[in-house]
Amino acid sequence: MAIDAATVRKVARLARIAEPEERIEPLVQELNGILQWIEQLAEVDTDGVEPLTSVVHATLPLRDDVVTDGGDAARVLSNAPKSTDGFYVVPKVVE
Repeated sequence: MAIDAATVRKVARLARIAEPEERIEPLVQELNGILQWIEQLAEVDTDGVEPLTSVVHATLPLRDDVVTDGGDAARVLSNAPKSTDGFYVVPKVVE
């Protein structure tokens, strides 16, 4: 799969990233290089290889699940730029 300049412009617009026109072609090259590397990884034979989460077997220490802070909505909401009726007010992001 190859990426062209139009795709880079579209993705940048969707991600709300302002990229100057002179950066579009270098981004096309970088993204195509990344995709080629991913295609090389797809060629690796992984049959019979067990999933690996870590190269070192270690157990994370667990802590008691207790409430140590909270229940003070006014203090939490004091950091919010805008709040109403005990809730954060955020701009609409889904059209």
